[in-house]
Amino acid sequence: MMAPGRRSSTFTRLLRHGFTDPSAAERLLDGPELSPVRNDPFLLEALGGTADPDLALHGLVLLLEAQPGPTARRELLDTLIAAKPLRDRLLGVLGASAALADHLARHPRDWEALVTYEPRDLHPGVEEFERGLAGATDPVSLRVAYRRCLLSIAARDVCGTTDLAETAAELADLATATLRAALGLARAAAPDDAALCRLAVIAMGKCGGHELNYVSDVDVIFVGEAVDGADEGKALRAAAKLAAHLMRICSETTVEGSIWPVDANLRPEGRNGPLVRTLSSHLAYYQRWAKTWEFQALLKARPVAGDLALGAEYVAAVGPLVWQAAERENFVVDVQKMRRRVVENIPVAEVERELKLGPGGLRDVEFAVQLLQLVHGRADASLRSGTTLDALQALAAGGYVGRADAEQLDAAYRFLRSMEHRIQLYRLRRTHLVPEAESDLRRLGRSLGLRTDPVAELGQEWKRHAAVVRRLHEKLFYRPLLDAVAQLASGETRLSPKAARERLVALGYADPASALRHLEALASGVSRKAAIQRTLLPVLLGWFADSADPDAGLLNFRKVSDALGKTPWYLRLLRDEGAAAENLARVLSAGRLAPDLLMRAPEAVALLGDGDGGGLEPRGRAQLEQEILAAVRRADGVVQAVTAARGVRRRELFRTSAADIVASYGTEAQPVEADQGALVDLVGGAVSDLTAATLAGTLRAVVRDGWGDTLPTRFAVIGMGRFGGHELGYGSDADVLFVHEPRDGVDEREAGEAANKVVSEMRRLLQLPSADPPLLIDADLRPEGKSGPLVRTLKSYEAYYRRWSLGWESQALLRAEVVAGDEELGRRFIELIDPLRYPADGLGEEAVREIRRLKARMESERLPRGADPKLHTKLGPGGLSDVEWTVQLVQMRHGSTHPGLRTTRTREALAAARDAGLIPGEDVATLDEAWVLATRVRNAVMLVRGRAGDTFPSDPRELVAVGRYLGYGPGRVGDMLDDYRRTARRARGVVDELFYSG
Repeated sequence: MMAPGRRSSTFTRLLRHGFTDPSAAERLLDGPELSPVRNDPFLLEALGGTADPDLALHGLVLLLEAQPGPTARRELLDTLIAAKPLRDRLLGVLGASAALADHLARHPRDWEALVTYEPRDLHPGVEEFERGLAGATDPVSLRVAYRRCLLSIAARDVCGTTDLAETAAELADLATATLRAALGLARAAAPDDAALCRLAVIAMGKCGGHELNYVSDVDVIFVGEAVDGADEGKALRAAAKLAAHLMRICSETTVEGSIWPVDANLRPEGRNGPLVRTLSSHLAYYQRWAKTWEFQALLKARPVAGDLALGAEYVAAVGPLVWQAAERENFVVDVQKMRRRVVENIPVAEVERELKLGPGGLRDVEFAVQLLQLVHGRADASLRSGTTLDALQALAAGGYVGRADAEQLDAAYRFLRSMEHRIQLYRLRRTHLVPEAESDLRRLGRSLGLRTDPVAELGQEWKRHAAVVRRLHEKLFYRPLLDAVAQLASGETRLSPKAARERLVALGYADPASALRHLEALASGVSRKAAIQRTLLPVLLGWFADSADPDAGLLNFRKVSDALGKTPWYLRLLRDEGAAAENLARVLSAGRLAPDLLMRAPEAVALLGDGDGGGLEPRGRAQLEQEILAAVRRADGVVQAVTAARGVRRRELFRTSAADIVASYGTEAQPVEADQGALVDLVGGAVSDLTAATLAGTLRAVVRDGWGDTLPTRFAVIGMGRFGGHELGYGSDADVLFVHEPRDGVDEREAGEAANKVVSEMRRLLQLPSADPPLLIDADLRPEGKSGPLVRTLKSYEAYYRRWSLGWESQALLRAEVVAGDEELGRRFIELIDPLRYPADGLGEEAVREIRRLKARMESERLPRGADPKLHTKLGPGGLSDVEWTVQLVQMRHGSTHPGLRTTRTREALAAARDAGLIPGEDVATLDEAWVLATRVRNAVMLVRGRAGDTFPSDPRELVAVGRYLGYGPGRVGDMLDDYRRTARRARGVVDELFYSG
């Protein structure tokens, strides 16, 4: 009857000590291996103190079973019970690492490595680890010795004898000793090769930074030189053999597993480059070809094995190049984009579990610290540590990072790295994913000292630290700029003016002195406005830096803030709606047009605030007309009425341009619009609808002012060119025809005078100097051009077209569409011209030849002097004119028999020609791509320069801005121009075949 009671008591004690399977634990404790000590209170307490008591007990039993005999087993048990340091170390390792428990079971005497507890064993370095590996004579014995050394590192780690930084340094030192031992084995296997060359092994990454993980690729670069008198080619081949053998020794899997992969892909040209280069070859590459990320990687370069003198020469030679990297154009943007690419490549299912690469992960801290080191390490040698935590401390001490921010990041980094270490230690596998199983999470939480509710506490702490990193990692770069111009608390170190200017230059600011003045104006003071802007500016500065003109972005933000800073809704908008702040930053730094429109009425910034993007959705023509006509009705006089209409136009132009910019640049909430044609259609349709609504409102205002409710003649406005085709750009004039028809009983002369007065007043009022952009009305496509009357009656048009119409006029009428005024009159005008633009019998050969002659003459005569034809978006080969004339020729030839061709829109006509089998699908795709690209370039030029243009800007910064709008990142202007030429050249080939030969 006593057994059940005793079992129940033991069961309860095991539960209390953290065992999750007390029944299994009780059986193990009752087994022959542990029966002598099963009731020892120190053993049970020590097991309960481990990360996983069940795992520790199971590992201890395996170790005891593996002992060669009863004497050895008794020796282990006696030492375990008598020596608390061994008990804590051994059981701590067994409770944290199944992999090391397996190692101990295979090598049952290796537990003795944990017995010694002398001061020199507390913090061993390379020398001590080299002694530990000295007996290794082949790859297998090297693995065994490596695991024995790793066992002691893990023991000190899990017992808290060493902290995170010390553990990572010990792991790096063990890797150094291992590389030296492996190179020694490789040299011994090929003494002739070893005699020919000097070979230095340069540690990179975490090994070079003295902050290695338990299981990680060890990144290296090899540098080789010939010994005196040896042929360089033979020496380098010999060095490459030794390097490759070293990598195999460490990387290959044997009966004892592998050590870790040695990765040499950080070398010049990566895996495509030679494994070993001379020092001069390395320098030649870095001076001419290296990318920004390669200099960032060299921050951690450290000679560790082989010819250390040669390694030191390498580090001394590349060092100056590393500290000049921040002077490279687009340096900060390059580094930040590299970080974003890493995040984008994480599988979606793993992002939330990714400790290292995910948002708020370890890489965020490392990238931020390295960025600051590269910017300020040029002038401050104290920042040149390869170790992340040491560098962070130095940055804080120098005032380059706020002290509180640095402390929070230090704590977060240590916690996340500790999580990473304990996750890897369990199976000694390379992983950065937080496990999902509750048992794994429980062990992980307990290993980090979270004992009350390990799983829940771990989740909370992880999320808290990751949130700190997400919040601070980018602001880390920008916040000290605000401290540099603000009043700091006593004892705080601020960024010096020189360092602040360096940082701004690295961010791409051309005028850092002015930028600092703007920051001071925005962030100084104790007002609510200043407080909110101090919170926002670190993020805004990052977005401005990710543009072609950070200076303009910051200046424009100051202007908007000066205009609206005392408006409560403005501050709430920026504070509470993340999309609004980023949208504003993109708009203010993308060029001149959108900021100019905004500055004329800053309250339009409210359009940026809808988090779903709906605030930037262009409004339809009916809705615009309704608003404008209502404003006209309320206005007191014609000038006020048209001013109201122009005000709506200005606001809606801003809405459309902002939507275009945000979709082209992309934001955190809205990715870049992949369909470039959709963006062209959005702008063309929105601006055309807006122009039509503005003309409708202006017409109503002029008629009401001069004649009351009814004009003595019916009056219609016909859109032509891009206006009629729904393809207007930001800077396009409104090409129109005016048609009227006297009302019953009205004298034709009176009607004509009224119509002409309407046209004159509309043109005048829409061009009056004001805060709103003018709308230029161009009627040059009318019969007889500039020599003919501005307005004609419908009968006059009919007479002219019947008797005098030329081929080019019929072609121009392909774009004609009613846009304002009397709809019934407009419909009859369209019925009048349909037979002209879509001839019943198509076009005769002479008419086709005439169109071709006119096009050829236009190409030779109208191209501006000095313009590069290959880059002229309108008249150049493969440009807008080429595509449109080709499409229009097909429309005039076949429009009468193919109704789908009867459209004023170029892209719709192309698609209809394809569907009708008139143009091959591949050719349609080529022409459409060229037309869309040329239109996007024209839109970009207007957005960037604030004035229309048909070719790429000559100013370098403006050219970069056009590239950013088109999706070309920093340093890719040449790619943009090459792509345009290639696209246009392909389109011209199709035009030559279809237009000139077809």
